[in-house]
Amino acid sequence: MTASDRALELLRIAALAADDKQAEDLVALDVTGPLPLTDVFLLATGRNERNVLAIASEVEDKLIEAGAKPLRREGRSEGRWVLLDFGDLVVHVFHEEDRSYYSLERLWKDCPAIALDLPEHGERTA
Repeated sequence: MTASDRALELLRIAALAADDKQAEDLVALDVTGPLPLTDVFLLATGRNERNVLAIASEVEDKLIEAGAKPLRREGRSEGRWVLLDFGDLVVHVFHEEDRSYYSLERLWKDCPAIALDLPEHGERTA
């Protein structure tokens, strides 16, 4: 089984939003095999708590604009690991120290990565 078209559409929106807020080390994983409740994880890293919160807010705003409904939000008060659950897509925005510590890529290493193909920053239009 592979990620749905809707999940891939939401992933693209979320990845662009995270990248716009200078998220680093963006990784998308197709988790349809081991997880029946979601299709895709997007992992992103912020340099500090303020950046983590800015990334999470931008991703949430853009996904809501696209008609997605947030099912759950966690971690906003600390700004270390913010989880945004949109059903087909779950976004994890980490502080760089927490990303290393929890190492979700290692935990989900058997899940295939999804290419993001983000435009270079100079190629974007306003």
